[in-house]
Amino acid sequence: MGTDTRPRNRAVAASFVGTAIEWYDFFIYSTAAALVFGKQFFPDFAPMVGTLLSFSTFVVGFVARPIGGVLFGHLGDRAGRKSVLVVTLSLMGACTFVIGLLPTYAQVGVWAPILLVTVRFVQGIALGGEYGGAVLMAVEHSSPARRGFFGSWVQVGVPVGLALSNLVFLLIQLLPDGALESWGWRVPFLLSALLVAVGFFIRLRVDESPEFREVAERGAARRPAVEAVKRSWAPILLCAAAGLAPGTMFYATMVFGLSYGTDHVEVSRGTMLGLTLLSMAVVLPCLLWFGALSDRVGRKPVFAGGVLGMALTAFPWLLLVDTGSFVPMLIGYLLVSVPFSAAYGTLATLLAELFPAGVRYSAVNISYAISNVFGAGMAPIVATSLLLRTDSGLPIAGYIVLVCGVSFVCLAALRETAARRAGDGAAATADAAVADGAAR
Repeated sequence: MGTDTRPRNRAVAASFVGTAIEWYDFFIYSTAAALVFGKQFFPDFAPMVGTLLSFSTFVVGFVARPIGGVLFGHLGDRAGRKSVLVVTLSLMGACTFVIGLLPTYAQVGVWAPILLVTVRFVQGIALGGEYGGAVLMAVEHSSPARRGFFGSWVQVGVPVGLALSNLVFLLIQLLPDGALESWGWRVPFLLSALLVAVGFFIRLRVDESPEFREVAERGAARRPAVEAVKRSWAPILLCAAAGLAPGTMFYATMVFGLSYGTDHVEVSRGTMLGLTLLSMAVVLPCLLWFGALSDRVGRKPVFAGGVLGMALTAFPWLLLVDTGSFVPMLIGYLLVSVPFSAAYGTLATLLAELFPAGVRYSAVNISYAISNVFGAGMAPIVATSLLLRTDSGLPIAGYIVLVCGVSFVCLAALRETAARRAGDGAAATADAAVADGAAR
């Protein structure tokens, strides 16, 4: 009889659905930050300055991620992946629902942005613990020959979450004039309660990771986060740097691009949201295809090709967006979507394969959190600041190219992982060899 694939399929489905819901929660914030929060929480400033302050609250969620990464990584390496993922999903959903109920600056003054930042910080802690667990549940349930493909399903949750958030905001655009700014922006946040209930039900039905069960039988590490940093500090930092490029490209084009298109190029909100939705329709299958390709040719070649492609398409994207015409703008967004998918589609499996199972949750979370603070989290702020200083989008494209260069160099220092087993086997000494030899 063949191997029962139902536990793997449930794990992959739970990772995908839960991640999509959590990223929906995260992205409706970023969309609101680009389109609404400047007016609702920072109304006393000029539009672009208000947008910059709004994006500053956005980055707070990324700053909080390392805290969540260490906290939930510790729990995930000691208590198991499944239980932690249920907690992070519940916490993320609760924070999103609360944001939908927050008073605005016109109602409570300075307390409005203070409350917004506080809830956003807790939301970031939850997401900091989410990613590593979702990746590991998918990868650790998969066979060695197909880890790239099944690991990419976790990454698919990101464009699905973004597409859902933009679709909801696009529908809200149909409300009467002024409704979005007055109360319509709250609807996507309140709707998240229904999505979280679905994800919660799915995750409760998933089996614990088989590799964690092996770790638990031998005895989990007492301080997994400390041991991960002590034994694997080099690959953690190199992975964090390698992950800068896809995070920067995604948030510069898909998040900052919303405000750039509406405020600088002066196209409609609906047009920019539509461009993002069409881009995600391309990203989704590409992530799966490149994940499967990495199973055949290796993680590094696919990832490196994606980074190089992002560097080559940064300036064409910007110049095409500057035309203000839908078709050229769409071409620009599609150009950056394909190489982004190559890099991001392989990232999850690359991270999981570099670290031993006993400290893997902590190591993946820490690496990904660092990458997001300095890559994805900073991209909208850096891009907005460059635009304010130069009144031109060209420096933003140059910034993307620079980040891609850093990622390419650091990726080259990592060892290829596709030919090796992601698990740590029975020997603790093999764990140390994998961790210490992951970077050359």
